[in-house]
Amino acid sequence: MDREEVDRALARLGAEYEAIETSLLALQDHAGRRLLEGAALSGTTKERWAATERAVTVLWSLFDAYTATLEAAREVRARRRWPTPEDLAELTELLRGDGVTVPGAADGGTVQESGPAGGGERYRLEELVERMNGLYARSLDVIVAADAVWSALPARIDLLSAELQRTRSLAHSVGVRPGEHPAGDDLERITDELARLRAQVIADPLAFWVSSSTGSSAPGGGRPDTGRYDRAARALEDIRREIAAVLDVRQDAEHRLMQLRDVLSRADRTLTEARQARGEVLAKIAASEVPAVSGPPTALHEQLAAAAEYRRRSLWHRLSPLLDSLEERAEDELHRARESLTAVTAPLAVRAELRGRLDAYRAKLARHGLAEDPLLVERYDIARRMLWSAPCDLRAAEHAVWRYQQAAAEALVPQQAEGKGDS
Repeated sequence: MDREEVDRALARLGAEYEAIETSLLALQDHAGRRLLEGAALSGTTKERWAATERAVTVLWSLFDAYTATLEAAREVRARRRWPTPEDLAELTELLRGDGVTVPGAADGGTVQESGPAGGGERYRLEELVERMNGLYARSLDVIVAADAVWSALPARIDLLSAELQRTRSLAHSVGVRPGEHPAGDDLERITDELARLRAQVIADPLAFWVSSSTGSSAPGGGRPDTGRYDRAARALEDIRREIAAVLDVRQDAEHRLMQLRDVLSRADRTLTEARQARGEVLAKIAASEVPAVSGPPTALHEQLAAAAEYRRRSLWHRLSPLLDSLEERAEDELHRARESLTAVTAPLAVRAELRGRLDAYRAKLARHGLAEDPLLVERYDIARRMLWSAPCDLRAAEHAVWRYQQAAAEALVPQQAEGKGDS
């Protein structure tokens, strides 16, 4: 190397020295490093931090050797303004040779002897810088990753735990308790899970670190693994929605109970009406299939009484599903009662329709002056006696009405023909 090459190399190495020293001091003062030094670690983090501590020790040994070599080179260069060939040869050996001896360790911190005397490893300054950079990057990666997990997860877990406690208090007030309601058991399970998760995160943060899939070389390239936290948060949100539903039940329970009583009362009245109508049909209609009418929905009334008791005792978590079931079944019961009434009264509806049809034809004949026709009067009287007698034979009455209609139609044909001729 000539004088200019030596001066340029010293300037470049001096700048690298400043940068490395700044990085090492920042590493030494990193908050994550202080946390790791004071924590009771376990698992992956314990193993990697032990290796990192050894690597940091090696890193400082390498830096000390780098510093000593750079200072030695600066002293040689400072001897005279124009270095002699011997000075240049010595500087070339210091700056480009492999005479930098590190009395220390390999990357992981394991003591490694070199040469017969075991004096240490020998490097060129460029190799020394490269190795320091590698050790620094790996050490910083561990520290940054652990610090990122500690910065992200414990605080979020604490916030979720506080929300969990508020939810537990609210749940207890509405009767959602462990052993009495599934949501109460779930709250206990989430509480235990968050306690375990926090302890594991504090002791082994690197177990909750997901390295970047993009292969980023940046320190701490990756993200905290929040999977377990996210699942607990979603489970708690589901429970909060369920408790909100129970609270809604508490607010409108009396109104819903009143509506249920009204629906069941209407169903009872309809069934009573159907039973009375059935007796009337059996008395007034002969030769007709009349369906039986069931009794009142005793089971639903018993469950309604149980629902009222749940409300009185503030057992909202039990009242909620019972009301949902009762509302659906009560509407079904009312629909069934109405269908029963319709089926029972069908013969009476048929009789009423036949009576109406008979009177309508008689009125039509009267308008045409045919009401007193002997045949028509005879057939009208027969049909009327059948329809207004009890019990009424619907089949015979329907046939009698049909015969009257037929006779009426035949009587009206000449009238209609005369009307057309006159016109």
